[in-house]
Amino acid sequence: MATVTSHAAREGTTGLLDELEWRGILHATTPGLPDRLASGRPISGYNGFDPSADSLHVGHLVPIFGLLRLQRHGGRPIAVVGGGTGMIGDPSGRSSERALLDRDTLASNVAALRTQLERFLDFSPGTGGAMMVNNLDWLGELSLIDFLRDTGKHFTVPYMLAKDSVQVRLDRGLSFTEFSYMLLQAYDFWHLYRTMGVELQMGGADQWGNITAGLELIRRTDGLDEDAEPAHGLAYKLLLSPSGSKFGKSEGGESVWLDPKRTTPYAFYQYWVNTDDRDVGTYLRWFTELPRAEIEALDAAMVARPEDRAAQKALARDITARTHGDAVAAAAIRDSEAMFSGTSITDPATLGSIHASTKGFTFAAESIADGTNALLTNAGVFPSKSEGRRLIQGGGVSINGVRVTDPDQVPELIAGEWLDVRIGKRRREIGRRVG
Repeated sequence: MATVTSHAAREGTTGLLDELEWRGILHATTPGLPDRLASGRPISGYNGFDPSADSLHVGHLVPIFGLLRLQRHGGRPIAVVGGGTGMIGDPSGRSSERALLDRDTLASNVAALRTQLERFLDFSPGTGGAMMVNNLDWLGELSLIDFLRDTGKHFTVPYMLAKDSVQVRLDRGLSFTEFSYMLLQAYDFWHLYRTMGVELQMGGADQWGNITAGLELIRRTDGLDEDAEPAHGLAYKLLLSPSGSKFGKSEGGESVWLDPKRTTPYAFYQYWVNTDDRDVGTYLRWFTELPRAEIEALDAAMVARPEDRAAQKALARDITARTHGDAVAAAAIRDSEAMFSGTSITDPATLGSIHASTKGFTFAAESIADGTNALLTNAGVFPSKSEGRRLIQGGGVSINGVRVTDPDQVPELIAGEWLDVRIGKRRREIGRRVG
């Protein structure tokens, strides 16, 4: 059975483990991995991605950057999309069973994920180019009899019950379908090892049991003794936020997606620029390729002048540009600066960009004559006319830079189309006339 090395990178390892160590990402490796990397021979390593949605989210950035750094250090990254295991569901880190998806939905999701991964990994043909494979291609060909005979016989029930991902679900219910997931992931590793020469599986610390199950299957089918290491495992630390918030969720509890149709680039940028001071140093290390000296300089700047938010801006700019491209990131930054400026926005092009980025409200042309309170209530900006009246009469609402004191005041539009609405000190809404 595979064991775990010390978290410290051993003398003689290549730059990958050293880098993961200083960035605070490395949780564990199997004992022989440092020497294997130090041999100088290229290594192929893989991470799995669950295709349960048609987009990756920021939680997937941990394995994505793991593959990116493996490639930068001379390894070949393999992205394994679980078209097969996605029909089963991994119980790791979950308190309930996943909804099972049909083949057509999974195929569509798999295609979408490839496009997003191309933003981070180099898929150019060649020995070091990234590859994306779908485990449905080999799992879909398995017969139950063959799988039980050739794979299941190598694992005892006590071995499987001892895994943390199983233990935490036993009291709350664990179907046989999910219980079998460990064997399917082990089969993935065995298949990739045999057919593509993949020697390394990477994943979060909660995947360690599944990783070592794959190593066990490879060892047993090769007839090797317990100390042999024909393949290797590497686990990242689980990303826990010192601020207490759940990483990867917006303030409203929604996932932050890499797909701009699900999470606009503006909202994506805002997610990162709003990072808590206690988290930003960690995120700079995990989710950027900025060099150590620059990150440490940003750490110092944050301590000296936290109000400047230089570290958050550097983080948000870097990861938004990598995910969506330089031009889109520049537009998100421009819209963000305009939205949080203390002045009214009068340029129609800027208002249009911000309206699209923030999913602003719309109002009918005929509603203008009804007055400010009725217009904004009907557009969903105020929850009710009584609440709108209270805010306006309390001096908390301004339109196009001018404070409104009369709920029935008819607003003037910018360029005949736009409203720039401020509510209190923090909220700003851009409205567009339709019709």
